[in-house]
Amino acid sequence: MKTFSLLLLLFSFSATYSQKLPSKWEELTSSDFALAVKQSGGVCLIPIGVIEKHGQQLPLGTDVFTSREICSRAAEKEYCIIYPFYFAGQILEAKHQPGTIAYSSELMSRLLDETCREISRNGIKKIILVNGHGGNTAWLQYFCQVQLESPRDYAVYYLTPSHSQDVQRQITGMRKTTTGGHADEVETSSMLAVRPDLVKMDRAVAESGANQARLQQLPGGLYVGIRWYSQYPNHYAGDAKDANVTIGELSIESRSQTLAELIKAVKADQTTIRLQNEFYEESQNPLNTKVK
Repeated sequence: MKTFSLLLLLFSFSATYSQKLPSKWEELTSSDFALAVKQSGGVCLIPIGVIEKHGQQLPLGTDVFTSREICSRAAEKEYCIIYPFYFAGQILEAKHQPGTIAYSSELMSRLLDETCREISRNGIKKIILVNGHGGNTAWLQYFCQVQLESPRDYAVYYLTPSHSQDVQRQITGMRKTTTGGHADEVETSSMLAVRPDLVKMDRAVAESGANQARLQQLPGGLYVGIRWYSQYPNHYAGDAKDANVTIGELSIESRSQTLAELIKAVKADQTTIRLQNEFYEESQNPLNTKVK
């Protein structure tokens, strides 16, 4: 009888843990987390956005909502762990707008570094930064370069998910506007696919999203930090009045497919960490570095 009861308990335990695991870190139990690390191949995504104005029609957290949705769909295709809601990105250029959360450059870099270290301490050695905000691009690329500053036992990858060329052509053909870049027709369409309850389409024309070109006297190719503000002081670039859920669904699904393919490649990657370790060792004694 005792043997039967034990077998029944083991069967029940096995059935429970054979169920599909959540991909979102915060939804896992402690015991399930260890299983998720194994099932994910030691891969974790950090969907990174910011809290900023998106015209008058979209919520402040648009970038994180969309990037997390892309990650969630990608994890359905290629299982991995998704880090919780992360909004400590670079958004100094929007400090003049209500609701913006703009951390200092020192703090946001330190926070991301310690986040990666904590992820690694929990047994995950491949971390993909999934960017959902254009203003993060240069900072996240630099963050990846800084990984070479001192030895790490993990690798950090970076991606801003994009559409395939075929999907991009489809979206271009479906769009009714040609300008954009922030809270525009495509981004607003994406939010209609992700969180339609938070979209206020009646406010899409409340402000201008036109490029005001207030630094056009400067030569092309010359960059200044105030560039975005000089062009789009309303923090709205484009015209979202014709946004529709069909474009949004196509955009989100295409980018999630791109990401799923990358996750699979990262799982199989055995070279990046090996080369990092090789570099760390050689950088300690550069006179002993051998010609490759």
